[in-house]
Amino acid sequence: MTTQEKNTQLPTSKLGIRQLFKLALKGNHQDLTSGSIGVAAFLLAVPMVLEMLMESIFAITDIFFVSGLGAQAVAVVGLTEAVLTLLYAVAIGFSMAVTATVARRYGEKNTEQANVVAGQTLWIGLAVALLVGIVGLNFAEDILALMGGDQALITAGKDYTTIMLTGSITILYLFLLNAIFRGAGDASVAMRSLWLANGINIVLDPLLIYGIGPFPEMGLTGAAVATTIGRGTGVLYQLSYLFGIKGRIQLAWQHLALNAAICLNLIKLSFGGVVQFLIATASWIALVRIVSTFGSEAVAGYTIAIRVFMFAILPAWGLSNAVATLVGQNLGANQPDRAEQSVWRIAKYNIYFLLAVAVLFILIPTQIIGLFTSEAKVLAYGVDCLRYISYGNGFFALGMILVQAFNGAGDTMTPTRINFICYWLIQIPLAYGLAKWLELGPTGVFISVTLAQLVFAFIGWRVFNKGHWKLKTV
Repeated sequence: MTTQEKNTQLPTSKLGIRQLFKLALKGNHQDLTSGSIGVAAFLLAVPMVLEMLMESIFAITDIFFVSGLGAQAVAVVGLTEAVLTLLYAVAIGFSMAVTATVARRYGEKNTEQANVVAGQTLWIGLAVALLVGIVGLNFAEDILALMGGDQALITAGKDYTTIMLTGSITILYLFLLNAIFRGAGDASVAMRSLWLANGINIVLDPLLIYGIGPFPEMGLTGAAVATTIGRGTGVLYQLSYLFGIKGRIQLAWQHLALNAAICLNLIKLSFGGVVQFLIATASWIALVRIVSTFGSEAVAGYTIAIRVFMFAILPAWGLSNAVATLVGQNLGANQPDRAEQSVWRIAKYNIYFLLAVAVLFILIPTQIIGLFTSEAKVLAYGVDCLRYISYGNGFFALGMILVQAFNGAGDTMTPTRINFICYWLIQIPLAYGLAKWLELGPTGVFISVTLAQLVFAFIGWRVFNKGHWKLKTV
């Protein structure tokens, strides 16, 4: 019996929330192209939300433990993370292509071809990691200088930046392999790999940073070592599942034979996704660069606030990842109307969630940022950042769902154009103008984020309603 034949349409509509939650965590093979849309969305979204929650914990954990080393150490993490967002852009861009392709093949019931796509994904990830590793090994100091760090910051942070960049294969594989699992509907595997990686990182971070017990006191460098070890362990778990016998995707050695045609197709499909996220993340780097002109305290406050914000936003990305899988599989099963209904159903959930988060961040930002710093200037900048960007949560919630619907359909160029308009033509000039010309300082940067999200949601809504994404082939 094949993996696809083992998929079942359980009578989930008769189950309660607790039973559905257990089913989602367990990861039973459920047909996502039939039955209740709400149930399918729930079973897929729960592990994806928890997966992204675990990914966000990586960011929040490092900041929590590193903050004890002072504002300079936090600034190093912030500047390095800003550069790593370029790597995340590449990883997410390729992930979108992988998820869309695997989901489409799975919706077509072509599991063998889905396995081949997974095998080629390993080669693509390795090639990108080698390039990034070479850059990190040779240019860490130059990168920190380019980001506006002074000599003291560069000296303190060069080892941290080097380790994070040379260990990039763990970041790439976590994203790419989880994209394979998500495309096949095996979201619970992706979730468990992040649980494992985070558990190790949380334990090792304080041990290696502060030299607790027999462990060496490595300071800021220890945070990079702990994170890389944690992510690497998660990758090993993913690989063990890919080459096992229980998953929907089951790799064998023949699937690893280099297939140039499939690799080129994935690269071509991912181009729009990579550019899409490069545009978005490069805009965040530009914002960090503007903020850095106001000093290390401003960068530290901005970094803490963004990490806290991402702690909430990444679970929302879990919901949007569920949309991508549902759209891909339902288009593969020739059910475009069901794909559209899935988008609006999850969009409603996402808006409710992020509006609730916004209320919390707007009402008690001082208490939240105060968990990470006691320095008055850092606290003030962090509070302003968290409060102002939260005003745009409702718009961001809708926009991110619609964009991932396009990506799940394999239409990665539409979000690319939307991102370019919203982030480069609107957000960056607005941030600079408000911060410098109107002399609002970093607050002007924070306000620009909210205004850009409003435009982001409006354009996404208008384009989505035209329906061209339903005709995209992968």
